[in-house]
Amino acid sequence: MTKTARKFDPALTEIMNRKFAAITDQMTVTLRRSSRSVYVKEGGDFGVGLIDLEGHIFAWPEATSVSCIDQYCKPVLDQVGPLVDGDVIITNDPYRSEGLATHLPDLQLIKPYFHDGEIVAYGWCFIHFIDMGGKVPSSISPSNTEIFQEGLIVPPLKLVKGGVPNDDIFAMIAANTRLPDQNIADLKAMIGALNVGAERCRDLIEQMGKDVFVTAQTDVQDYAAARARDALRRIPDGVYEAWDYLDDDLVTRIPIRVRVKMTVKDGEVELDMTGTDPQVTAAYNVPTMGRLHPWLGVALTRFILSNEQGVPLNYGIYRPLSVVNPKGTVLNAEFPDPVGIRQAVAQRFNDTVNAALMKAVPDLICAPSSGVVVPIVLAEADSVGGNRSVTVVEPFVGGTGGYNGHDGVDARDGSMANLNNHPIEAIEKDIGLIVREYDIRQDSGGAGKWRGGCGQVLTFEVLKDGGVVFSRGMERMIFSAWGYEGGMPAMPFRVILNRGKAGERELRKIDALPVNKGDTVTFLSPGGGGYGNPFERDVQAVVRDVRLGFVSADAARRDYGVEIADDGRADDAATAKLRSAGRPERGSKFWHAADREAWEKVFDDQAMDALNKRLYAQPKSTRPKLRRAFFE
Repeated sequence: MTKTARKFDPALTEIMNRKFAAITDQMTVTLRRSSRSVYVKEGGDFGVGLIDLEGHIFAWPEATSVSCIDQYCKPVLDQVGPLVDGDVIITNDPYRSEGLATHLPDLQLIKPYFHDGEIVAYGWCFIHFIDMGGKVPSSISPSNTEIFQEGLIVPPLKLVKGGVPNDDIFAMIAANTRLPDQNIADLKAMIGALNVGAERCRDLIEQMGKDVFVTAQTDVQDYAAARARDALRRIPDGVYEAWDYLDDDLVTRIPIRVRVKMTVKDGEVELDMTGTDPQVTAAYNVPTMGRLHPWLGVALTRFILSNEQGVPLNYGIYRPLSVVNPKGTVLNAEFPDPVGIRQAVAQRFNDTVNAALMKAVPDLICAPSSGVVVPIVLAEADSVGGNRSVTVVEPFVGGTGGYNGHDGVDARDGSMANLNNHPIEAIEKDIGLIVREYDIRQDSGGAGKWRGGCGQVLTFEVLKDGGVVFSRGMERMIFSAWGYEGGMPAMPFRVILNRGKAGERELRKIDALPVNKGDTVTFLSPGGGGYGNPFERDVQAVVRDVRLGFVSADAARRDYGVEIADDGRADDAATAKLRSAGRPERGSKFWHAADREAWEKVFDDQAMDALNKRLYAQPKSTRPKLRRAFFE
C-alpha cells in the first residue's frame, strides 16, 4: 500500500508564514529595545529567527538589517548533547559552529522550544558585540594572523541550564572583554528575546495545534524554494564567469582575487569558486566549511527577492543553489585562520556574482555598489582607572550602483547588511569626539546614463589625547566599483589624517591609528558604478545633480558633456557641442578602474589560474610565503 502524500494547503501556508514572521518581528523589537549596545539600538547589527528541527531557518523578520537568511544551527545542536526546557546554548566559535558564527564578535544564542516534552522548534539570535577581547579594542584587526588573537573563543556551551543561568560563563565573558557591563546586559537582552519567541510559539500552538505548527515549518520552506526557482528561471541557462579583487591583505600589497563560474540550468544555480586565491595570513578569510554559506549567497538572494515578490524569508530560498567551494581559498577558511574581516571578502565575492549576473541578465541587475561596510571605531583611555572606552562611530558605507532605468541610491549601501547610521548626538555623548562633517561625497558615484549612488564623507575631531582609531573593511581604495555599458567606475575609498591642516597625510588601510586631541580623521567612501553612456543622461537630471551637490560643474562638463551656466542652468549650445563630439568606444561592456586594467595586463585570468593551481599543490603553510615571493 502506497503512502498518500500530504496535501499542500496554500492558504494555511500563507497564514502560518505570516504568523511565524510576526513572532520574529516581536523578537526583533524586544532585542533592539532591551539592548545597551549602539550596534543594536542604532545600527541594527543583530538578527533573530526560528529554526526547524533540521537546524534551518523557517522564519525571519522582514524588518531586519542583516541579509544572511540561512543560519545553520545543527552542528552546534549536535555538540551540546541532550536539551531540556529552559536551556540556552551560546557560541561564537566559527570552526566548532561550522560557520554559524563567522567571527568572534558575533555571539550566537539558541534556545529549544518545547511542547508536551518534545522540541518543536528553536529560537536563534545573534548580536555583533563591540568588543570580545583580543589584541585590539573592538577585537578585529586585519593584521591578526590566527583566530586566537581575535578574542575570547566560546565553544558551544549551555549559557542557561534548565532556566538557571550558568554564572561561570557570564563571569568568563565579563573578565575577557573591554565592555563587560554592556556585554552582559546584551546577553540578557538576547535571552529575553528568545523567551518572547518561546511564549509566542506556545500561543501559536494553542491556536493552531502542534501538528500544524510543525508541518508548516516544512511547507513554508517548500513554498519559498519553488518561488526562488521561479525567480532564477529568469536567468538564461548557461555558464557565466567573473572575478574581482580586494585591494590587499594589509600585511602585503598583493591584491586578493575571488572568482566564480556560475552555471545556470532551469532555475538551479551552481557557484564554483575554483580559481579564487589561497587563504591569507591576515584576517581576510571566510569560514564557510566548504558549504553554500549564506554569506556567499547574498547576491542571488537579492536577485530572488527583487524579482519574485512575497517570497517567504527562510532557508527554502537557498535550495535551488549549490556550490563548488574548494578547500584552501579565502572563501573556505581552515582552523586557525583569522576571520575577523570576513565581510570584506564575502562582499567582494558577491560583487563577483553580481558581475556574472550582469553578463546573463543585464537589464535585471545594477552595477556594483560601493563594495564596503566599514565600522569606524574610536578607543580612548577612560579618565577613571585607565580602562578603554570603545565606541563604534559609524558603520560607514557608500552608494549603490546604477541600473537600467534608475540611479543608484546615495550614501545607503545595503547590499550586504542594511545597517542604520549612528546618530551624531549619540556618538558625541558616548566618546570624546566632535563630528565636523557628515555629508554626501560629491562626484563619487560612477557617471552614467543612470548615475551610481554617491558615497559619504565623514570628518571627526578627537577631543582627548591617547586615542586609537580602528577601521576594518576598508576596500575599493585601488580596485573601485566598475561601470557597465559605458557607465564609468566609481571613485575609490580615501582616508585623510588632518585634512587641510599642517601634517595632512593620506592613509592606506588602517590597522590601528594613534590620534591625539585636535587631530581630525576624514573618511571618504566610494560610490556605486554607473550604468549606460553618461552622454545620454537627461540634461535636466545632470543640472539637478549639480544643484543638489551630487555632481560638480566640472564633472558635469567632463563626464556628462553638460555645460552649466553661471545661473545654474544648462548652456544648451555649449552642451550640444560637447555631446556632439561623442565618447570613444570601449572594447568591453565593463569599465574597470585604471589600476585593475593595468594589473590584468600582466596578471590576467589565465595566469592567475595557473599560479593558483601551483600554489594549491603546495602545503598550506608554505602558500602565503611562495605567493608573496612570486609577486615581489
